[in-house]
Amino acid sequence: MPSSVPTLSHPVNPPVPQRRSHRARPKQPALLSRYLGYVGYFVGTGLISGAVVHHPLDPARYTVIGLAGAALFLVAAIAAELGGPGRPSAGRLLLVLGSSLALSFGIGMLSGGLQHFEDFPARAAVLIPAGLLLSFLAYTVKEADRPARRILGLPGVVVLVATVLAFGGLRQLAAGIGQPADGHSHSHGVEADPPPAPATPSGPVTPAVVAPPVVPSAVPSAAPSPSRTGHFADGHQH
Repeated sequence: MPSSVPTLSHPVNPPVPQRRSHRARPKQPALLSRYLGYVGYFVGTGLISGAVVHHPLDPARYTVIGLAGAALFLVAAIAAELGGPGRPSAGRLLLVLGSSLALSFGIGMLSGGLQHFEDFPARAAVLIPAGLLLSFLAYTVKEADRPARRILGLPGVVVLVATVLAFGGLRQLAAGIGQPADGHSHSHGVEADPPPAPATPSGPVTPAVVAPPVVPSAVPSAAPSPSRTGHFADGHQH
């Protein structure tokens, strides 16, 4: 009869509680850095939009304003690129620099033309469609993986058609815009020409001689006729 030999079971290790694996979150820039980036984007675009519209009024002044706005926008774009994951190459930085510069002017042309269309209708009718097309091209080159495919594909065709329609429609609208009925316009500090002063004589001024008033002479009244008034000598009349 076979003897039963007790077998030793393998010790079972107690379950080890597994730690939850926390995925490393991508490091984000500080709040102040993100805020300054947005300030650079929006303030730079605002300065450019005002400069491209008002440039004919004072070219020297608005050239400086436009360059300052472009510098703010570029600093914000480069800072955002450097703060992202990975280290961008020199070629990537040059691409971001050029496309961001074009993007800032495109958005500035678009927003400035929309804001001041009634003040500068003919100029805004060109700035709005040109800004739309330029901003799309610059943003696609900066952000898209295959920019040529996006530009030559359906998105590019849609933007091109919208640009052509906007240019034709805004030109017609600008041609029909006249001065307001009350004569008020957004002159931006340009005053209207004052009316010409009356011409002054070159020689000495001779005072005018005023003639004295003519007094009519008294006309003696005719003496009453005895035939009409009667005989007054005797105190009675017929």
